[in-house]
Amino acid sequence: MTTGSATPRTDTQLVPPLDGHEAYLVSIGSHPHPHQILGPHHLDSGVLVRVLRPLAQSVTLVLETGARLAMAHVSHGIWEALAIIEPGAYRVEATYDASGAWTTDDPYRFWPTVGDVDLYLFGEGRHEELWRVFGSHVREHQGTVGTAFSVWAPHAQAVRVKGDFNGWHGVAHAMRRLDGNGVWELFVPGLTDGVYKYEILTADGRWVDRADPMARQAETPPATGSVITKAFHEWQDTAWMEGRASSQPWSKPMSVYELHVGSWRPGLSYRDLADQLIGYVGDLGFTHVEFMPLAEHPFGGSWGYQVSGYYAPTSRFGTPDDLRYLIDRLHQAGIGVIMDWVPGHFPKDEWALARFDGQPLYEHSDPRLGEQPDWGTLVFNFGDSHVRNFLVANALYWLEEFHIDGLRVDAVASMLYLDYSRNDGEWVPNKFGGRENLEAISFLQEANATAYRKNPGIVMIAEESTSWPGVTRPTADGGLGFGLKWNMGWMHDSLEYIQRDPLYRSYHHNEITFSFVYAFSENFMLPISHDEVVHGKGSLYGKMPGDEWQKRANLRAYLAFMWGHPGKQLLFMGSEFGQPSEWSEQRGLDWWMLDQPTHQGLHSLVKTLNHVYQGEPALWQHDFDTDGFEWIDGGAAEQSVVAFLRKTPGGSRVAVCANFSGQPVQMRLGLPAAGVWHEILNTDALEYGGSGVGNMGSVTATADPWAGRPASADVTLPPLGVIWLRLE
Repeated sequence: MTTGSATPRTDTQLVPPLDGHEAYLVSIGSHPHPHQILGPHHLDSGVLVRVLRPLAQSVTLVLETGARLAMAHVSHGIWEALAIIEPGAYRVEATYDASGAWTTDDPYRFWPTVGDVDLYLFGEGRHEELWRVFGSHVREHQGTVGTAFSVWAPHAQAVRVKGDFNGWHGVAHAMRRLDGNGVWELFVPGLTDGVYKYEILTADGRWVDRADPMARQAETPPATGSVITKAFHEWQDTAWMEGRASSQPWSKPMSVYELHVGSWRPGLSYRDLADQLIGYVGDLGFTHVEFMPLAEHPFGGSWGYQVSGYYAPTSRFGTPDDLRYLIDRLHQAGIGVIMDWVPGHFPKDEWALARFDGQPLYEHSDPRLGEQPDWGTLVFNFGDSHVRNFLVANALYWLEEFHIDGLRVDAVASMLYLDYSRNDGEWVPNKFGGRENLEAISFLQEANATAYRKNPGIVMIAEESTSWPGVTRPTADGGLGFGLKWNMGWMHDSLEYIQRDPLYRSYHHNEITFSFVYAFSENFMLPISHDEVVHGKGSLYGKMPGDEWQKRANLRAYLAFMWGHPGKQLLFMGSEFGQPSEWSEQRGLDWWMLDQPTHQGLHSLVKTLNHVYQGEPALWQHDFDTDGFEWIDGGAAEQSVVAFLRKTPGGSRVAVCANFSGQPVQMRLGLPAAGVWHEILNTDALEYGGSGVGNMGSVTATADPWAGRPASADVTLPPLGVIWLRLE
């Protein structure tokens, strides 16, 4: 064994010559296969080791045995030495003028960290755990701890990793291209944390910097770097997860509290939120919270709907483990978690997904298919199997790695229609000449079917604003495969109605009754979301007509009607206590309104709605079929009264009676059975800030037929009020 500063073997008969052009490409970090030049190479005569140390005065190979081989400079900063035996986990010592010697590991001595099966599955577009392969991962590889990087960039000539670990100069960390799909990989030994980006040499010869599309953490905006991260959180929600897997959320009570983390109570971290949100939502009785998008996004004013880091929880509120902690705590408190997911479009920021490797990659290359004119964003190329894999795996990532219980898919209509927000000549028909986006439809079906197959008990929810058939029909039957669909028709019609002066509501009775015509055509969720309380629309409280008392009465009646209507409920934060001002992501809610007894009354009503609702199977057990609903009186337009029955086949029955006029109404109601019907809810009760009009706690139905029913009772309906009656 040669030791000390002995000269390495350089017999040209044993060592293949180094091509000058390839040496030059390696020296500037532009070689697509740097491992073919650098690192160990097994020859008949031994193991040739080459390293890149362009400014070094001398370089020494330090073998695993401790032996030292002096390396010879060959070309363009490349040094080499021939070891007679296997060098093993060697290190490289380089001296630079007076700065002394620097000893480092060699990233080019390692085998690829991406296996053949991973490459095959990604090539097929079927890798369901893509996040475990791509991105950056701290792991032990060949006995050494370091970080494995891998990225998809098929149009790139070369890719380098740069970051705070190499002074943001990536020449010494050029990646190798592994296959024809354009997967690039590099293992950097000894690296366990830090910020990084990819430098990509485009086909037209430009170097561009890009954040990692599959980074699992990002810098806090406006910084745009990707962060090497490790998960240490130990989940404590086993009971919740086991229960989730054995049931379906739409077969249980489901009332959802939607919130924007940054403006619920500004300044809170994920961990702070666990301490404050859980008690608040739990006391109100909501079964789920729905977070507006939590994936990383550069512009806070997008509310998270323009995503730059699909696999990175926004760092505005903490680390990924901090988010896991929040979700874990919610589950332990018996509260489910839904998150908004945005697979339809992404922003044009040049450091993120747009033209990622110098050409359209994630987006469709034809702007008639690849741009969303409404939002100034780019549309995913749903026909590309790799892009679909990226998105399907992303849905699974949130469900599995963060124990998210459901994904509400944003802007589904924009994905389904090729002519969405486009004029004639601005869109391309499908192969059959139609306006349906066949590739997007197929993607949604694949995402939903895969999510349900791998994660029983979760729910996929569509924000779909058209009458597309079969949104919640199983994919096996040709449907899109969602579990729930936002009922945008109900939202629009009912808000139009409730904003009218009660004096004129009788002329628009169809607006409050029309939703019952199609209530069972899909599995519906009734949404009063952030979209209805922003951009000049005013708050939900602010939409109500009349003076302050009437506003509160209208809102109480509207919410009780909503909770009684077939379907699950969603309410945006602040609406539960009648926030007067329109929502803005730049400031918090008007919490001080809860100091006023009248608004505390609204808050108390929502609490009662949730708790009574959950205790009455008739109000939720058959939300999606006609067995759970009967009309009592849907035609009392002149009185602005709507009355219907919610029921279960087992005999549980609740009558929902709404008076949207400004006067008390005395009327006889036909009921399905004689007996005492208890008034289990009255929105006009004094405790909610009402006037106290009602039925003294119950009405007695006699066996006197009325309106085709075998029994009837005289009922007092309070002004701008709703009562729920339950037969004992």
